[in-house]
Amino acid sequence: MYFKSLGVMLDCSRNAVMKVDELKRYITVLNKMGYNQFQLYTEETYEVEGEPFFGYHRGRYTVEELQEIDAFCASINVELIPNIQTLAHLWSALHWDAYEKIRDTGDILLVDDEATYTFIENLFKSLRKAFRSNKVHIGMDEAHELGRGAYMDKHGEVDRSEILLSHLKRVCAIAEKYGFEPMMWSDMFYRLANGGEYFVSNATFSPEIREKIPENLTLVYWDYYGTNRKNYDGMIKGHKMLSDKIAFAGGAWKWAGFASHNTYSLRSTKAAIPSCIENGIKDVIFTCWGDNGAECSAWAILPSLCYGACLAQGITKMADVKAKFQEWTGYSFDDFMMLDLPDRLSDDLTINPSKYTLYNDCFMGLFDRNISEKDAKVYATNARRLKNAAKRTGEYAYIFENLSNLCSLLSIKVDLGIRTKEAFFSGNMDAVETIIKDYNKTIKKLEIFYDSFKTQWFKENKPHGFDVQDIRLGGLMMRLRSCRDRLIAYTKGEIDDIPELHDETLVFRLDRHINYNNWEHSVTANRMNG
Repeated sequence: MYFKSLGVMLDCSRNAVMKVDELKRYITVLNKMGYNQFQLYTEETYEVEGEPFFGYHRGRYTVEELQEIDAFCASINVELIPNIQTLAHLWSALHWDAYEKIRDTGDILLVDDEATYTFIENLFKSLRKAFRSNKVHIGMDEAHELGRGAYMDKHGEVDRSEILLSHLKRVCAIAEKYGFEPMMWSDMFYRLANGGEYFVSNATFSPEIREKIPENLTLVYWDYYGTNRKNYDGMIKGHKMLSDKIAFAGGAWKWAGFASHNTYSLRSTKAAIPSCIENGIKDVIFTCWGDNGAECSAWAILPSLCYGACLAQGITKMADVKAKFQEWTGYSFDDFMMLDLPDRLSDDLTINPSKYTLYNDCFMGLFDRNISEKDAKVYATNARRLKNAAKRTGEYAYIFENLSNLCSLLSIKVDLGIRTKEAFFSGNMDAVETIIKDYNKTIKKLEIFYDSFKTQWFKENKPHGFDVQDIRLGGLMMRLRSCRDRLIAYTKGEIDDIPELHDETLVFRLDRHINYNNWEHSVTANRMNG
C-alpha cells in the first residue's frame, strides 16, 4: 500500500441515509479491498443534543447509531471519521426559523457571531460522544456567498479571505478543544487567491495566507474531473505552497442521477493516483456524492472503488484488477460496469440522459433537442443486457433489475414528446391515437420502475428522503396522465388545440447529450416556488 490511509467518503446528506446494517456490510466489502478509513458525510444528518431542528425529519443518525457504526469499524481496523460542514452547505438546517439568527445567506453560517460558535461547539460535543477518531473533516467548501448577506448588513463589505480565515481559526480552536485534528476542503483558499478559480495548476499564494492557516489543519485537495496527470501534479505542488499537511480526494461517480459513471471514474483515478504516489501524498479518499436526490446505489460504484484500491496497492493491469474484484466481491467486474449503461448513449462519459430525459416534459420538450433518433433502440438493448446481468449478480440483482426497468421505460419515453408533436401536426388522428397508446405503455413502465426503485431505496437507506422520490416520480406519473388525457380530449373534439405544442423547441445546450442533474429545472419551464 502506497498510502498511510485509504478511505471512502459516503454522502448521507442528499436524502439517502444508509441504514446501519447496510453500512456495516458496505464497509466490510471496502475493507476487503484494502480501505482502512471511512468518512460519513453528514451536513446535518446526525443527532446534536439541544438542536432539535438539526436533521429534523431527515433520517439523522442518532449518537447511539454512530457509536455502533464506530465500534464495528474499530473491530475490523477501519477508522470512522465524521465529515461535516461548519460554514456552508447547511441549507437543510438553516432554512428553519430556529437558525435565523446564525444565517448569513441561504446555506452559510453567520461568521463572527457568538451564537454561531455556540452552535458549532454543540456539533463537536455530539461528535466527541459518537466517534473515537481524533480526526474530523470540517467542510468549508463552496461558500461563494460568504459575507454577502446578514454579515454584510452588520459589518459592511469585508475582504472574504479575512472572514474565512477568522472563522477557520475559531472552528479549529473548538475542534482542538474536543480533541479533534481538523481537515477541510481546500477550494476556498484557491478561489480567493485566483479570482474565483479552483483548478489552477500554476497557482501562487501570498506568504500571509500560508501563515494564517492553522497548524493543526490538513487541506484536502479534491478533484473528480481531471484525466490529465500533469494537472494533478500542478495542483498538488500548488497545495504544498499552502501547507505541509495535504490529503487528496478523488471521486467515485454516483452523483449524476440514477446510474453510476464507473468508466469516467476509472479514467480520472488512473491519472490521479500515480500523481499522488509520485508527489508524496499519504492520505487519499474517494468521495461518493449523491447530488440532487442520491438516486444511484452506493453499491453501483464498486468497480471504481476496486480500481482505486488496486492502484494504491500497485496493481495496474486490468486483468488483475478484474480478478481482484471477483475475489473481493464474488462477482464479475464487467457485469458491474454495465451499471453505467443507462447513461452510455455516446462516447461522452459524463452525460446523464437517463435523468433529464426521464423528467423531460412531453409537451414542453425542454430537452427534445438533446435527444438522438437512435436513443430508444439503445435503451431497449441496454434494458435486455441489464436484465440478463441481474441473473448473474445474486444479492445485487435488484440494482440491475432497477436500472433495466429504467432503460425499458426510457425506450419508449425518451422520444415520446418528439413523436407526440409529429403526430399532432400530421393532422392524422390515427397517429394521435397510436401515441395515446404509447402514453399508456409509458405509464405502466413507470409504475414498474417506481416499484423497483422503491425496493432499492428501502433495502439500502432509511425511509426518510424517499418522499422526494414520491413527489418526483408521482408528479411525472400525473403529468403523463394529464398529457394523455388532453390528447384524448383532442381526438374526441372536446378541445380544438393544445397550445404548448406550438411553442418552439429551443436548444437547451449545444451538445447533443449533456450532463444536467437538476430535477427542479428539468421538469418544467415554470416556477416551482414563489
